[in-house]
Amino acid sequence: MSLLSPTPRQIQRLKASVFAVCLIPLALLAARGVGGRLGANPIEYLTHSTGWWTLAFLLITLLVTPLRRLTNLSWLLRLRRMLGLFAFCYACLHFTTYLWLDQFFDWKAILKDIAKRPFITVGFGAFVLLTPLAATSTNAMVRRLGARRWQHLHRAVYAIAVLGVVHYWWLVKKDITEPAIFAVLLAILLGTRVLWRRRRPAPGGPPAQAS
Repeated sequence: MSLLSPTPRQIQRLKASVFAVCLIPLALLAARGVGGRLGANPIEYLTHSTGWWTLAFLLITLLVTPLRRLTNLSWLLRLRRMLGLFAFCYACLHFTTYLWLDQFFDWKAILKDIAKRPFITVGFGAFVLLTPLAATSTNAMVRRLGARRWQHLHRAVYAIAVLGVVHYWWLVKKDITEPAIFAVLLAILLGTRVLWRRRRPAPGGPPAQAS
């Protein structure tokens, strides 16, 4: 396959391969569950794993644009929507695990938990913000909203990723190694965007000078 200009059929095969890879974490969780290998606290294991993969897929989605700019492989953008939807899929599993297995749909207790526990408040806020992004991910919604309004809406992914990292950081009580790694990676991904925006020439102005 030519990396610079793959054919439509090759793109479809690539998307199918990426789709299958994105299902691997879920398949492994299912296999561990069937085999009774979810640890002493299965609910905690499921909650942690689905949350971890939600955050991982959010960062992978944010990686697509910098990677495309660095490699000049424009077809990478064809994968971004699917990766974002997988982030939402794992977020739904994470949230459902909390609602169903942890709280047994006790809505009064859930609302109290959201209001009183900061890490849950932040995580719930991130999920609420992520939902309209998933709902408007289709080409039909892009046309309906208009490209500019759609882009403004989907920039909320930056705030969602920040809230996701904060949610994870506040959840961890002792070892903050993993949330710190996520925080550093997110800072790099957001920092590159800020740098590129600052280097972008103003309308009608001289081009930015390379440093």
